[in-house]
Amino acid sequence: MAKKSKKKAPLVGIVGMGYVGLPLAREFVGRGAKVIGFDINEKNVKKINAGQSPLKHIPSSDITAMVKSGRFKSTTDMTLMKKPDALIICVPTPLTENREPDMTYIVITCETISKYLRKGQLVVLESTTYPGTTKEVMKPILEKSGLKAGKDFYLAFSPEREDPGNKSFRTATIPKVVGGYNKKSLQIATVPVSSCDVAESAKILENTYRCVNIAMVNELKQLFDRMGIDVWEVIEAAGTKPFGFQKFYPGPGLGGHCIPIDPFYLTWRARQFGMPTKFIELAGEINTAMPHYVVHRTMEALNGRKKSLKGSKVLVLGLAYKKDIDDVRESPSLELIELLRDKGALVDYNDPYIAETHKQRKYNLKMKSKPLSAAMLRGYDVVLISTDHSCYDYKMIVKNAKLVVDTRNATVNIKTNRNKIVKA
Repeated sequence: MAKKSKKKAPLVGIVGMGYVGLPLAREFVGRGAKVIGFDINEKNVKKINAGQSPLKHIPSSDITAMVKSGRFKSTTDMTLMKKPDALIICVPTPLTENREPDMTYIVITCETISKYLRKGQLVVLESTTYPGTTKEVMKPILEKSGLKAGKDFYLAFSPEREDPGNKSFRTATIPKVVGGYNKKSLQIATVPVSSCDVAESAKILENTYRCVNIAMVNELKQLFDRMGIDVWEVIEAAGTKPFGFQKFYPGPGLGGHCIPIDPFYLTWRARQFGMPTKFIELAGEINTAMPHYVVHRTMEALNGRKKSLKGSKVLVLGLAYKKDIDDVRESPSLELIELLRDKGALVDYNDPYIAETHKQRKYNLKMKSKPLSAAMLRGYDVVLISTDHSCYDYKMIVKNAKLVVDTRNATVNIKTNRNKIVKA
């Protein structure tokens, strides 16, 4: 951040009041900075300014305190972008239908900023993207303002490192990697690496590392299942080694913005340099195939009870991609529901954090969460645990369900009715 008078708090503009931008705003306000939160969603902006949180894992009490401090407001008025000392971009970076980077939100945001960019401002991209985005995509657009990066304004990339639902971490406790467009831009920012490309690559590496290791345990889950071995027990046993091993867990597929998407940004970029990334692409294939494996295991479990999946009533427990949050981006639960429907199953879902589904990049399920009770559980042929929310009473669920397919090892501590449980 540029040097400011001790008496004057810096003014930070954060573009995108979502899963990355809002927690970041909270940390800046908590440290005495003034923050303007920019967003095009008028409904969310009004909600935030009224002291209400649009995110389940961010308490409304935090938003109320931010607003009452007088150091924070959210707005749809983009003309105010000329005011902040720094503008931090936290917008979505999805994939196209062909699994290529979709730069739409970054491009639109940079075009808007270029209209109001002034000398001395710092522009930082936090959205995860491929190496080269900052200088190849952002810089030319921002320089349409007539100002030059590194001379008139400063440009940097700093990867977001959010972990929604993990109460052990907050944004400010995680080291921030920052790569500046030039030396001056880097000095204006913080915790340096040598370039924007390195910072962009670091974020891609973090998520590709997780993607590849999760793919390995997902493949081993299928192998050990055939061998009659519990993969979860194997992982816990291996995890007792104090060095050289890190625990990764299998599941019904990958969800969230980062792990299912970011590695494909890198494979797309690699093709531009004439190099196929076979290892990463194979991991992607394994992980994206997991919902099909879960559906197959569900079919087998029903067949073992002389029932067909077609016409069976299935309750999917958990729509979020991760436990104890309300984020459904790329959630495998969405694909599970579609696959089950395609095979003729009658599917409902329950998620205490998500009252109804909304249109996603690939899905538009038009469903509402069914209230969970012992009586309603008895009405389904199979209960499929897709997200292991902490608030679920798994003992009650297993007791009342006819059959449980557990993709998260959520029922590991249930000692009774084990004959009802199938791991998937």
